[in-house]
Amino acid sequence: MRRASALIIPVVLLLAQPAAAASEAAADPLAWGPRLARAAELQREGTARRTEAEATFVREKEGCYRKFLVNRCLDRAHADNVAAVNSARLMENEGKALERQVKKEQMSERELRYAAEEEQRAADLRTRETQTAAARQAAAAEEAATRADKERKAEEGAARRAADAERQRKKREDHDRRVAEKMEKAAAKPDQPAKPASP
Repeated sequence: MRRASALIIPVVLLLAQPAAAASEAAADPLAWGPRLARAAELQREGTARRTEAEATFVREKEGCYRKFLVNRCLDRAHADNVAAVNSARLMENEGKALERQVKKEQMSERELRYAAEEEQRAADLRTRETQTAAARQAAAAEEAATRADKERKAEEGAARRAADAERQRKKREDHDRRVAEKMEKAAAKPDQPAKPASP
């Protein structure tokens, strides 16, 4: 029984930590690491104590069969084991509770940060949408300008070809007219042989 009370006292002292210190640590994200380490340490220590209590119970149980009052010895060993295992489980549970609390605080911190950044994300999205729309309009304007330039050049080319064709037609008409005039002159002068027309 002394052994069980020796195990219970540290656990009770551990559980009796002031709540104010825990709430201050909860507010500080920098304390999460040490608190998680403390939670893991409590869980390891609780597991080790439970394992030790069970091993001690097995040894005491074997020793009880050598004594005269076997049942009384077994009852005491069992009571000591139950007290030690309960103490160890309390320690493990405290470690798990501390770990859950820290993870809950971390989740709350992430949610708060996400909510705080929501307005910035929305503003960034609006900015990107505006930039994308402006880029699309600029691309459409550039494409329209390129298309208009191509159409203008095509029209200029068509006008140039039409002007060239007209100039060639006039040249041909002029040439044909001069040839015809020379032919008439040549026909009017019968005694001179006709000269070939120059182009």
